[in-house]
Amino acid sequence: MTPAQIIVLATPVFLGAIALELVIGVVRGRNTYRLHDAMASIGLGMLSQVAGLFTKLLVVGLYALVYDHVALWHLPADSVPVWVGALLMYDLCYYCLHRAGHRVSIFWAAHVVHHQSEDYNLSTALRQTSSGALLGWLFYLPMAVIGVPPLVFGTVALIDLLYQFWVHTQQVGKLGWFDRWFCSPSNHRVHHAVNDRYLDRNYGGILVIWDRLFGSFEEEHDDEPCIYGTRAPLRSFNPVWANLEVYAALARDAWHARSWADKVRVWLKPPGWRPADVAQRFPKPAFRLEAVRRFDPAMTRPAQALALGLFLVLLGGVCALLWFAHQLSAPALIGGTVLVVVGLWAVGRLGEGRLLERRAPAVGAAAD
Repeated sequence: MTPAQIIVLATPVFLGAIALELVIGVVRGRNTYRLHDAMASIGLGMLSQVAGLFTKLLVVGLYALVYDHVALWHLPADSVPVWVGALLMYDLCYYCLHRAGHRVSIFWAAHVVHHQSEDYNLSTALRQTSSGALLGWLFYLPMAVIGVPPLVFGTVALIDLLYQFWVHTQQVGKLGWFDRWFCSPSNHRVHHAVNDRYLDRNYGGILVIWDRLFGSFEEEHDDEPCIYGTRAPLRSFNPVWANLEVYAALARDAWHARSWADKVRVWLKPPGWRPADVAQRFPKPAFRLEAVRRFDPAMTRPAQALALGLFLVLLGGVCALLWFAHQLSAPALIGGTVLVVVGLWAVGRLGEGRLLERRAPAVGAAAD
C-alpha cells in the first residue's frame, strides 16, 4: 500500500474528527469553524497531497541514494530499538526543519501555508504546503547517513505527521504533565499565535522536550489568548497564491535590492527582514496586534451551497487520484492535478464572494 493510499484511508477519520469538533464547539458555544476558511485549509491539504505525487519521488530517491552509497551502517528494519530510535531522530530532524521554517525566509516561504488560517481547528492541521519537499529533505539526510532503512524512515515520518493532527484544536485545554513532554493542543496553540509573547515558539512535532532543551518553549498563558494567522495576512482563499505569496514577495525584494549580497540575504535572513534600501523605497506598515482583523468575506446561501458541492466533488476526485496514482500515466496525473487546482481556485473565489456576487468587505474581529 502506498503512502498516498494510507492518507486516503485516513481521510474519513480526519473528516469525522472535524465534524465531531464542530459539534462540540457548537454545543459549547465556542464554534471555531467558518465554512470558507475550513474549505481553504482542507483544500490546501488536498493540493499538497497531489503535489506530493511528484515531489515524493525526489525525496525518496535522494534518501535511498544516500542510504545506499553513504550510510555508515545499514540498520536492521526488524529491530524495535531501531524503530524507536528512528522515530526520536525523525522528530529531532523535524524540529530543526520546523525551526528553520520560521527563522529562514526561503523555508518560511514554504511553511507559511500552514499558518495562514486565522482560525485554529482540526481543518488547520490539514493545511499543508505544496513546496516544502523541495528543500525540506535536506534535514532528514542524517538519518540516511546513520543507516535508517528507507521503509523505517517513511513509516516514522507518517507516524510523526499523523500525530500532529489532533493538537490543532481549541476544544482541549491544558493536560498537566503531558504538556511538559509532548506537543499538545495547548503547546501548539502557542506555536500558531502571532502575539509577541508566543511568536516563533514550540516547534516540536511529537515531543516538546526539544523546545525545552533548545530554548524555544513557551507555555500558553490564560491572561493572553492566542491570536492566529501570520503577521503579513494572506487575505485570500486562492490556493495557488497561498503557496506562492511569500516566494513572490522575496523575489520582488531581491529584484529591487541594489546590493548583490542583499539579493542573497533576502532568502536567508529571518522572515520580515528587508534590505534597507528596499524598505525605504517600498515601505510596509509595522505589525500591530490590536489592528488584526480576520479575513471574513460574506457568502450568500447559493454561494455556500455551490462551493460546498464543488468542494465535495473535488474531495472525491482527489481521493481517487491518490488511490490510483501509481497506475496512472504522467499525462493523466498532470491533467488530474490541473483539474484539482482549477476546482480549488473556483471554491476559493466563491469563498471570497468573487463568483455569483459582488465581493463583500472583510469583517470580523481578530478572535472569538
